[in-house]
Amino acid sequence: MTKKSQSETTPDQALASLESGNERFVSGKLLERDLMAQVRATASGQFPFASVLGCIDSRVPPELVFDQGIGDIFSPRIAGNFANTDIIGSLEFTTKLAGAKLIVVLGHTECGAIMGACDGAQLGNLTHTLSNLAPAVYAAKGIPGDQSSKNAAFVSEVTRQNVRLTVQALTDRSSVLAGLVEAGNLRVVGAMHDVGTGRVSFLD
Repeated sequence: MTKKSQSETTPDQALASLESGNERFVSGKLLERDLMAQVRATASGQFPFASVLGCIDSRVPPELVFDQGIGDIFSPRIAGNFANTDIIGSLEFTTKLAGAKLIVVLGHTECGAIMGACDGAQLGNLTHTLSNLAPAVYAAKGIPGDQSSKNAAFVSEVTRQNVRLTVQALTDRSSVLAGLVEAGNLRVVGAMHDVGTGRVSFLD
């Protein structure tokens, strides 16, 4: 991405680029890239078109699952892909100051952080980290069976609720992001990555 191509990209085009990139990833038809050439080209500046807020899970690297190169996307990551003040501030930078047109909150199947939150797991500082996922646990209603990580349907619903709540939180808690959305210069969307297939499904 260059400054010109970034400025000319619309939020809808940014989303379409990630969708087509995931299609390439799933089909095994990745674009050929000279990564060292991209290193040199971006050494003096960066103009990513999107930000992907993802989990730290090793199976969900945003650049790979969306088939993007160096300098194409920002990718803040935290266990459970939630948005605290530091993450929101980082996303304000990637959008308002650095020009990204899209934020994707990317959850995934088989998320250990979500499972830990479902079970009320406690371990050092992780206890506080997982407390950020508690609202999604409480929001997962109407799922029959055990309300724990042993219930795959419950875990799936908590994961989706966490994505939806995080998408909402970004504009609720940031006047900067809300202003960009209102002006039509930014979209904030949720998505789910299936670690078994590699496919990303964008949520309504």
